[in-house]
Amino acid sequence: MVMIYDLTADFPSDEKFGLISQMRRAAVSIPANIAEGFGRKSKKELINFMYIASGSISELDTHFEIAKRLGYPVKNEVRDLLKSVRKMLFGLILSLKGSRK
Repeated sequence: MVMIYDLTADFPSDEKFGLISQMRRAAVSIPANIAEGFGRKSKKELINFMYIASGSISELDTHFEIAKRLGYPVKNEVRDLLKSVRKMLFGLILSLKGSRK
């Protein structure tokens, strides 16, 4: 999610404590929640953290839409990457739910 830092570097400086901060936090939250889920003791907790990571993806996607509407530079390849990560995450969730014993 380093791409988010690069992307938001081109946003106006008055967004430093607004959209830039929110986008960066959401981006960092995605892998952090995945990692935390894998560090938990149960599959149920892991799945819960996967859903939290998915929520952060949705949050970041919303921030992208807001940035786009404000006329800030938004790269479609970053949004495409988010879409791919979301698909992989849901695939993992489904796999974990299917193998729950």
